[in-house]
Amino acid sequence: MKSTLRLVLMTAATLAVAEDIPTYLTPEAGGPDFLAQGEYKNDWGGSQVIALGDNHFRMVTYPEGLPGAGWNQQVRTEVPGQRDGDMIRFTGENGYHAELSGGKISVTTASGGPYLMEKTSRLSPTLGAKAPAGAVVLFNGTSADGWEGGHLDDRKLLFAGCKSRQFFTNFTAHVEFLLPFKPLGRGQDRGNSGVYVQDRYEVQVLDSFGLKGENNECGGIYTQAKPAVNMCFPPLTWQTYDIDFSAATFDAAGTKTANARLTVKHNGVLIHENLELKGPTPGNGRKESSEGGPFFLQGHGNPVFYRNIWVVQK
Repeated sequence: MKSTLRLVLMTAATLAVAEDIPTYLTPEAGGPDFLAQGEYKNDWGGSQVIALGDNHFRMVTYPEGLPGAGWNQQVRTEVPGQRDGDMIRFTGENGYHAELSGGKISVTTASGGPYLMEKTSRLSPTLGAKAPAGAVVLFNGTSADGWEGGHLDDRKLLFAGCKSRQFFTNFTAHVEFLLPFKPLGRGQDRGNSGVYVQDRYEVQVLDSFGLKGENNECGGIYTQAKPAVNMCFPPLTWQTYDIDFSAATFDAAGTKTANARLTVKHNGVLIHENLELKGPTPGNGRKESSEGGPFFLQGHGNPVFYRNIWVVQK
């Protein structure tokens, strides 16, 4: 699933890991590569530009709109790019080329152009959602006392790698998370964490911006189900999970009579609907039983942060 990396603090904004992979915690520290990375759109559709470090980039284009915002989920095209001074040039097949500069992409294809795409920034519609009356507030930025192993940084954000002291059975929950900018990271080494429901079932947390959306990527139920659409925003953007959970049920003899079920919205978009969970996901801390369980915010050596966590019990 994931390998734990030893983090060595360098500054408040930049970390280096054992493999000397730079990890940035603020947009300012991320520099020009971070500024270029992000989402772009025009009337034709959308593009996501991913920084890969060492002046390399990848652009993914989506007809009709960005993921979760118009894309037809059928055609998805990847084009490599490289920085050339203040400009990033992308070259594809059949005469396709594009130039990114100043927050705009100029695209030329075999059928014409140039076509202009402008940068856009999306926010989750549930970002900052207030806990309703009767909700259990697990974290509101004031204290980590409700979490085993809980630690806050100087911004009053909760570090990954802690477990709620309170247990839950059937509920809805709201969680907000922030991924670091780690351009040279690849795969599971790019802002890795996970929200474990009942310390049994993992909703993957990972910088999967611009990827296909697999079960081991952001929004995936690890090893069991990929998200209906990859709704991962760029790193250093606050993101949300809104989770509705129904626990597995057991008879008096302790035999399971029904699997747990899960509905998840990632950044306000439905990615799992009433999904039947086959059982605990790998790396879980608890076997299934009639007893509820805590939330576990998995730590994997990457500086992933959480805030505004609350639960409404059914």
